[in-house]
Amino acid sequence: MDIVERRVFRGPNHYARFRVIRLTLDLGPLEDYPSATIPNFNAQLLAWMPSLNEHGCSYGEPGGFVRRLQEDGGTWMGHILEHMAIELQGLTGAGVTFGKTRGTGLDGQYHVVYSYEEERVGLAAADLAVEMIHQAIPEALRGGAKIRSDFNYEEELDDLITFAQRRQFGPSTASLIRAAEERDIPWLRLNDYSLVQFGHGKFQKRIQATVTSETRHIAVEIASDKEETNDLLTAIGLPVPRQKLVRSVRRAIRAAQSLRYPVVVKPYNANHGRGVSLNLTSPEEVEAAVGKAKEHGRSVLVEQMIEGFDHRMLVVDGELVAVSKRVPGHVVGDGTSTISELVDKVNEDPRRGVGHEKVLTRIELDYQANRLLEGAGYTAETVLEDGEIFYLRSTGNLSTGGTAIDLTDVVHPDNREMAQRAARAIGLDVAGVDFITPDITRSYREIGGAICEVNAAPGFRMHVAPTEGKPRDVAGPVMDMLFPPGTPTRIPIAALTGTNGKTTTARMLAHIFKMSGATVGLTTTDGVYIDGQRTAAGDMTGPHSAQMVLRDPKVDTAVLETARGGLLRSGLGYSSCNVSAVLNVANDHLGLKGIDTIEQLAEVKRTVVEVARDCAVLNADDILCLKMAAHTEARRIAYFTMDPTNPLVLQHIEAGGLAIVLEQGIKGQMITLYDDGLDLPLLWTHLIPATMEGKALHNVQNAMAAALMAYAMDIKVDNIRQGLRTFDASFFQVPGRMNVYDEHPFKVILDYGHNPAAVLAMVNLVARLDVEGRRLCVLSAPGDRRDEDIQEIARNVAAGPFDHIILRRDDARRGRGDDEIPRMLYDELLAAGVEADRLEVIVDEEEAVNSALERAKRGDLLLIFGDASTRCWKQIITHQPAERDNEAPSTADGDIGPVLAELSTPQGLDLRAFEALVIDERGARLAAEEAD
Repeated sequence: MDIVERRVFRGPNHYARFRVIRLTLDLGPLEDYPSATIPNFNAQLLAWMPSLNEHGCSYGEPGGFVRRLQEDGGTWMGHILEHMAIELQGLTGAGVTFGKTRGTGLDGQYHVVYSYEEERVGLAAADLAVEMIHQAIPEALRGGAKIRSDFNYEEELDDLITFAQRRQFGPSTASLIRAAEERDIPWLRLNDYSLVQFGHGKFQKRIQATVTSETRHIAVEIASDKEETNDLLTAIGLPVPRQKLVRSVRRAIRAAQSLRYPVVVKPYNANHGRGVSLNLTSPEEVEAAVGKAKEHGRSVLVEQMIEGFDHRMLVVDGELVAVSKRVPGHVVGDGTSTISELVDKVNEDPRRGVGHEKVLTRIELDYQANRLLEGAGYTAETVLEDGEIFYLRSTGNLSTGGTAIDLTDVVHPDNREMAQRAARAIGLDVAGVDFITPDITRSYREIGGAICEVNAAPGFRMHVAPTEGKPRDVAGPVMDMLFPPGTPTRIPIAALTGTNGKTTTARMLAHIFKMSGATVGLTTTDGVYIDGQRTAAGDMTGPHSAQMVLRDPKVDTAVLETARGGLLRSGLGYSSCNVSAVLNVANDHLGLKGIDTIEQLAEVKRTVVEVARDCAVLNADDILCLKMAAHTEARRIAYFTMDPTNPLVLQHIEAGGLAIVLEQGIKGQMITLYDDGLDLPLLWTHLIPATMEGKALHNVQNAMAAALMAYAMDIKVDNIRQGLRTFDASFFQVPGRMNVYDEHPFKVILDYGHNPAAVLAMVNLVARLDVEGRRLCVLSAPGDRRDEDIQEIARNVAAGPFDHIILRRDDARRGRGDDEIPRMLYDELLAAGVEADRLEVIVDEEEAVNSALERAKRGDLLLIFGDASTRCWKQIITHQPAERDNEAPSTADGDIGPVLAELSTPQGLDLRAFEALVIDERGARLAAEEAD
């Protein structure tokens, strides 16, 4: 059995609305051996993981999966691997439950899909599951896989838990994320640890564990300085122990004598109880304690010992929200067991685990425990009397095996006020006040007690999952502090996909928003743009680039072009959007990444519709788009159509629905908006520059989609009109998308058409344009397309009005031979009736474009399907036709002309041109990450 491919989806995808891992699994010989046919396999699996008995599987009740293992010959290994990967993650503390396994269509191969919390832990769980399966089956069924003779499941599980502890969110961060999700606040993980962003764009706030973006740095510094904290609290009359700061053993002993024994010795700036020694009664104990404290810092505090119990009082935004009595890790004698055996029994508690894996941490017989044993005259082999309690820790920290008892409801009002004053005095928005008192229910004014520390970044585990008492929602008040009720957390997000027109529509929509005063974050196939400035270059249509926009604190509106590739690689980079659109679904990229049919492609693109909240915008002229209406939970569905007689749209309009229709009027074609009985003529198509006076029907359709999305996002109709009127198809607006150059004696159109539908749209446009001379074409097709798609491209061009066609290949051949693509196109064009003397093969793109430019004469129209759009555009605008060798170069309308010769020294070069023609190193790196 072998994992052929691992795919991590980091957002909604065509398998689920949340994050999943997909393994492509080749069962090998195991394809013929379900679980019940392999001797002892089920018994071994359940001996390792008895918790699999809790899996309901298709039966929907505990024990269901075990029934599947045993009934009717059993179940297949892909299904078993799915459940094992889920359960192993659960044993590390992750709350994951989703999984499904489906055949890939190839014999013995399966897609195993399951949810995860941290992707590396999810992948590691699968690797361990595979190894366990190989360990449990006969050698003949392993397909050559090697196994380890020293395999030990318990050790492997401990290693996995430890690995997970370093990568999964701790209990404090996890509780804050749960609180955010309960309030519908989006979140993004910003590093491998606990740095998390809540909210999007300009509304964002951040946390690192329980330090928030509102936590003042000076307050953290004060809290970290235990001496300064003590002085500040003393100055306002709060109870604190007397203490002295020392650096040597001699001074520590002198301080202890001055303060009077017993004393506490602790590091000056450590936390989590590290290096703290309590109840020291002799110089020898102080000397040993100083050595331990100095492992964590140069300076040491010697402090008056306060009698009583340790209480953690959690204050959020000035209010006490939880109180927990912390009891040090301990054992209780039974008269027969040694202390070592009692520790083992305590650690058998299913609530105890490694680190923060569970609500309690295992107790260890380490230095501090042995010191306390030695001080009492005990060893690990001592047998305690029945009922005798022995504390193996001086402090009650949960991270060292302590337990927590919730006392929030019984805290005395004086003690409550004291904790709140202490937090305000230090200046912390989230503070953990450590208060020592014999009884938290009685006032410190009456029975004494003292604040020994005020902590920044206090842990929440003892409050959200106390050992005894009521769990407290302490993360909720933090979220309410960061985002008071009614405060916005999400910026408007518009997401769009489709086979053709995505980039143009996305740029149109972003332009409309910008003209309305928004600061737009835009992702497209040529880069990420923040407020019109490109911040990263390359194909940026996947989840990584979407999150770049959502992380930017300047952005107040996001327009996210979402391509098939990113969806298949990693899913969406956002959990939901306000408005989504699917422009069309056509044959493109079929036969790649398991997508073999146009229906499968539509299912992938449908993902953006499934996550829309407010409105799903669909092409009513595309049946595959129409079918997506059944899969959205958006509050509204809106349609756009080029056919004013479309019966579905007419019915939708009659019912008060939202739609945009292309209608024929006296002056031409009018884009008309319908909404709730309103009939709003929007704009004549010939007034939209990007439509070439209405002749570029594909851009008419793109404009309709952009207008409908803008309207659904509450943009005023006048602003939509102004946006469309001022958007053109120049290289600087939409590079490689129907860019027209009119400065030569002939017209040139550059387009990135790379599939049959896109090529046909451009061929039809050329046929509609008035041309004095000839029509010329430079044509290619991507090498990773199916043969039938390449042949269809050729047939679409053959049906056009071209007098001469130059055939080339892309720079990246994508598995094809050096001249395979142009030769395939040549043969298909001949078969379609194009004469051989109208065809020419020039393999290299740069040479093909130069040859076409040299061939073009006055009055001609040259259509170039370009792959390297930037290079092609540079060739077009720097070309010097023979007919105007003696003319001065034009720089009208922003055309930079021959100044591009200065590209190697950009001083004095038009910045917009330079930006469009130079891909910066950072952008190339980010694009590579996006494609990974």
